This record gives sequence, C-alpha cells and structure tokens, in this order.
Amino acid sequence: MSGSPTSDIGKKAIGYAGMLAALALVVVPVYFIFITSFKDRPDIFVSPATWWPPTWYPDNYSYVTQEIPYWDYLKNSAVITLVTGGIKFVLGVTSAYALVFLRFPFKKALFVLIIAALMVPNQITVISNYALMADMRNTFRGIILPLLGVAFGTFLMRNHFLSLPKEIVEAARMDGAGHLRLLFRVILPISIPTMVAFAVITLVNEWNEYLWPFLMSDNAAVAPLPVGLTLLQNTEQGVNWGPVMAATLLTALPMLIVFLILQRQMIKGLTSGAVKG
Repeated sequence: MSGSPTSDIGKKAIGYAGMLAALALVVVPVYFIFITSFKDRPDIFVSPATWWPPTWYPDNYSYVTQEIPYWDYLKNSAVITLVTGGIKFVLGVTSAYALVFLRFPFKKALFVLIIAALMVPNQITVISNYALMADMRNTFRGIILPLLGVAFGTFLMRNHFLSLPKEIVEAARMDGAGHLRLLFRVILPISIPTMVAFAVITLVNEWNEYLWPFLMSDNAAVAPLPVGLTLLQNTEQGVNWGPVMAATLLTALPMLIVFLILQRQMIKGLTSGAVKG
C-alpha cells in the first residue's frame, strides 16, 4: 500500500535537501578556491570575506609559472601518473582474471590477503618503504615502485568478472578459446565500463598522491605537482593564497577533464553487477 501524497512530498523534500546540502559542501569550497585565485593579495585578507573579487587579478596564474618550475612539475606528474596507472591497470585486470578463471592452490586465501591489503592505510607502510627505497630518492623509480599495489583494482575487476554471464565464457571455451583469446576477445570487450572506472579512479589517485612523492623528492627533477604546491606555499614569508589557489585549480584541471569525458562510462562501470535479474 503506497503512502499518502503528503508523505511522498515530504520524503522527496528531505531527499532534495540532503542532496543540496551535500552539493553545497563540495561547491562552496571549490567556489572560494576559484574566486581567491583571481584576487589580489590585499583583497584576500579582508573581513568579512567577499564572495566576489573587487577587482579581477588573473596575474596569479602567470605568477605560478614564474615562481616555480610549474611545467617541470606537470611533466613529472604526467610521467608518474601514466606509468604507475598503466602498470596498476594491467596488473589489476590480469590478477582479477587469474582469480576468477584460473585454477591454482590457495586461491581463496590469496584473495583474502588482497582484501586485507585494502584495510591497511598507505601511511602505515611509509616507514618500511622508505627504509627500502632510501637509495632511490629523487628518481622516478623510487617514487613509482612502492605505489604499484593493486588491491583495489583486483577487488573491483574480480567482482565484475564474477558478474559476467557464464554462458558467454562457456561458449568461448567450447569454440576452443584459450586464456589469451578469452581475455582479449570476450572478457575485456564486455568489461569496458568497469575498466574505465578502474582506470579513472587509478589515474586520479596517482595524480593526487602527495605523501610518498614528498618524501622521495626534493627538487623539480622528479617531484610532481602536489609537491610543487607545497614548495610554492613556502616560497615567501606568509602564504600568498592567490597563486596557491591558482596552482591548485591548474593541478586539478587535467583530472577534471578526464572525469568529465569518461563520467558516463565510469558510473556505468561502478554500478555494473549491482542489480542482477
């Protein structure tokens, strides 16, 4: 028996209010970052804070590229993100395929270990990783190698592979498909949305990685953009928030573009297998 029209309206109102509150928590800080990036320094430290720049000051963006080697940091971020993301993507897909379609001893125990790895925060392993990689400071190798864990990607892709129709896999095997043919001709083509979700999440995480690159780099030769933001913040006495906010927007822009382009496939991939008829 359905509820009364009044109660339905009340539920919708509560739902919309919750969504608006969640949206405000995201939009308001981003808006302040945006307008601060176009404010001159005296206009930033006024009380009460203004919701609109008294005068637009776009020089903050040129200041960023002059004060720090921004383009070197951008190049380093691209190298670290693409190499790390690419390796993690390949390892995540292949390890998930092995856990679903191959038979080998202690497979369930191995998956339990992977789930356990998801429960361990990256910060806990920083000290041991640093002890192992200290000789590789200020090298891409030293930054990339400890970031190659793929517990999340293996978990995501394994659950997706388990949700695929068994009839398709059995039909491919009856046609004589080996593992490589099964993977590249059958499994991957019908797993594109989930792979896109995995790739986007991986790229965003690697692009925003800060703690480990900060420990392993102290110059523009290999340091990525998040580390460059810290160096920009420390270039003078008292933080000049205008250029810092401009650099923050420039840092976030590439991944925002990637997400906007692939958002439909990403959402479809994250929800695939959630409802099975």
